[in-house]
Amino acid sequence: MVDWGPAFVVVVLFVLLSSGLIFQIPGKSRVVEFGNLQTSSTAILVHSIVYFGLIAIFVLAAGVPMYVGS
Repeated sequence: MVDWGPAFVVVVLFVLLSSGLIFQIPGKSRVVEFGNLQTSSTAILVHSIVYFGLIAIFVLAAGVPMYVGS
């Protein structure tokens, strides 16, 4: 049986942390811009680091169960 918990967490965080979709850190004119649908290489790097940190916390440290079976 396969547990879909980690996959669900990864997909939701990817959508929420897509640079420029909901917010962008750092923005082009301010530190945080909301809903501008634009991005920069710095924002992509920051969002990638935040995404990795949250995945590590939710999937590894929080113990989201991962079942692998046939």
